[in-house]
Amino acid sequence: MSNLEKLITQKNFGDENQRGLVSLIFVGNWITSRHQQFFKRYDITMQQYNILRILRGQHPKAASINVLKDRMLDKMSDVSRLVERLRKADLVERKSCELDRRAVDVKITAKGLELLSAIDAEIGQLNDTFKALNEKELSQLNKLLDKMLEAYH
Repeated sequence: MSNLEKLITQKNFGDENQRGLVSLIFVGNWITSRHQQFFKRYDITMQQYNILRILRGQHPKAASINVLKDRMLDKMSDVSRLVERLRKADLVERKSCELDRRAVDVKITAKGLELLSAIDAEIGQLNDTFKALNEKELSQLNKLLDKMLEAYH
């Protein structure tokens, strides 16, 4: 009996395709749960962290809401709502774009940069996610995941 079969108490998956899909969903949910618990200590969500990282990469320039949407890992996120929560926490500032008054420019604040620095110092705690895999296996996993993504994009 495989680890997945033990964890979800299911014995028959029908075929390897179904088993692989269930495994990816299970592992994805496990990883997401670990990350959510980690970011809860900083009073932000994974999606808010993603926005802060994008803005740090743009710093000192601003990013539009559309740039943030395009670069988000979670494409289902409501970026405007996330930015507003970050603004209320003084982690970002937003203002109307000078070139297009309908657009909004978002910049990370000094407080946002400080929060990311604090998270950077601790995020290594999540590095053990792949501790069961060696470098060669990690490389193979990344190639296989890229291959899956390539088929749909």
